[in-house]
Amino acid sequence: MKEKERLEIPDIVKGLAVVLMVQVHLTELFVREDIYKSAFGIVSLFWGGIPAAPVFMVMMGYFLAFGKKSSSDMAKRGIRLFIGGIVLNIGLNAHLLYNIMFKGWEINPWHYIFGVDILTLAGLSLISFALVKTVMKNEYWQYLILALVIAAISNLFTPTQFEAHPTNYVLAFLVGGTSWAYFPLIPWLAYPLLGYGFKLLTDKIPLYTLIQSIWIKIMFGVIAVILIYSLQFGIDMSTNLSDYYHHDLLFFLWSTGFIILWIYTFSYLKNISSNTSFWVFFKFLGKNVTTFYVLQWLIIGNLGTVLFQTQDITDWVFWFFIISIVATVLTYLWAKYPMKNTILKKKRISA
Repeated sequence: MKEKERLEIPDIVKGLAVVLMVQVHLTELFVREDIYKSAFGIVSLFWGGIPAAPVFMVMMGYFLAFGKKSSSDMAKRGIRLFIGGIVLNIGLNAHLLYNIMFKGWEINPWHYIFGVDILTLAGLSLISFALVKTVMKNEYWQYLILALVIAAISNLFTPTQFEAHPTNYVLAFLVGGTSWAYFPLIPWLAYPLLGYGFKLLTDKIPLYTLIQSIWIKIMFGVIAVILIYSLQFGIDMSTNLSDYYHHDLLFFLWSTGFIILWIYTFSYLKNISSNTSFWVFFKFLGKNVTTFYVLQWLIIGNLGTVLFQTQDITDWVFWFFIISIVATVLTYLWAKYPMKNTILKKKRISA
């Protein structure tokens, strides 16, 4: 299988993950509380759970194994992403911060400026990989075992145990324990480790060979039965945000099983269908996932200050399509006409 073909499904599931993030962000911020607690809210939160952030982080680890970057390059990129995450926090909360500063809203601004979200997690994950690669060999089983260990360590911490701790803003990024820690390094580092380890595994055993194995197919069947039997557990954990953000080893294992079947399903569907606009769209978003993610958050975050828990389901549908379309168009323009190229051209002209 060619590398180009092998990268299609990871890009597609990344693209789908970021769209699922849009819908769950709207549910968390826009819809009325009674809708949030209804069946609609439960469905939205579930599909904005494992198929979104965990898949996104697994794919990050998978692509990281492709990159062959040095530890120093990973660390530098991680620092840039972490700082970018803080800047995004300020941007998406700009309207809220304005009201805090100039209209006297009694809300702690630091909880929003230092909110622990996906970009800060991605940055810390890259820094962690830079450290891990200096002490570990490139063996898939080492990364998979470390992923299990990281997920298990999460049991040592509770969602709000560090709220009043002197170093709570630091601990929030590392182990959570605060109400503004959504994606702390522990347990979420386990997902890119899982993706990285899986890529190393497929380097030894080609993915096509792996999937064709009768034992792998039996394993898929067993996983499907377990997931169906324990579906309520997965729903409960995914829809209780405190448990979801600070989940333990058991939910990590459940998520891993779900992710395996999720990616396999899209691989199968892609193989039996033509290269339709559906695949092209999500592959495009997957390749430009960071840009789309930033844009949708800037829009949703600032609108959320005005529309917080006031919208019904019809409004939700309207905002979902409008924001998705606007973010997609802006992402396309950014990809086609990147600002850095424009700046370079201007410098050449002036020179």
